[in-house]
Amino acid sequence: MIIDHDPERFRPVVRLDHPAGIVEVAGTGLPLVRIVRSPGTEAHPHIPVGARDRALLTLTVDGAPARIVPGRGRLLRSSYRVDAFTGDTRYRLVPCSLDSSRFLRDGAPLGTFTSEGDGHVRSEGFADAGAQPRDIAVGTALAAAFGTGGQPWWATALDMAGELTP
Repeated sequence: MIIDHDPERFRPVVRLDHPAGIVEVAGTGLPLVRIVRSPGTEAHPHIPVGARDRALLTLTVDGAPARIVPGRGRLLRSSYRVDAFTGDTRYRLVPCSLDSSRFLRDGAPLGTFTSEGDGHVRSEGFADAGAQPRDIAVGTALAAAFGTGGQPWWATALDMAGELTP
C-alpha cells in the first residue's frame, strides 16, 4: 500500500507490506528509510512491521545500516518506545497519548506522529522544531512500522482486572 502524507514541509511516501515485514519511506528531498523483518519469520498481527524483536529487524537510512531498538511493548506505555541510532544521532518515538507518540532527536522533542498501523502517518509540530529531512523520514518510518500511542498503565491494569472478573 502506498500512502502520501504531508508533515508540513516534506511529502513522505510510506509503503507498508505487513506480510513481508517491510516499511519503506521515501519522497522528494528525503532519504530512503527501510525497516525490514527477517525473511521467513512469522508476523505478529498487531505490529505493522510484524515484530518488536530487534534481532528480527534491520534498519537502513539512505542505504547505510542503522540500529533499531524497540521496547517490548508490554504493560507500561513507555514500553512501546522505539529507539533508532543513525551515525551519532539518537531518535526516540515514545507514546504520549492514546493515539500519538512524541518524536525526539538526541533528547530534544521534534513533534508528534499519529498512526493506527495501517500505513497512514500524520505529524504535527515539526516545522517549529527545525526538523530536517532525515528526521522526518526516520520518524515516519518508525511510526508506520510500529504504530503510535498507548494506554496508560492504569487503564491496562483495569482492562486486565475486568478480564479476570466473572
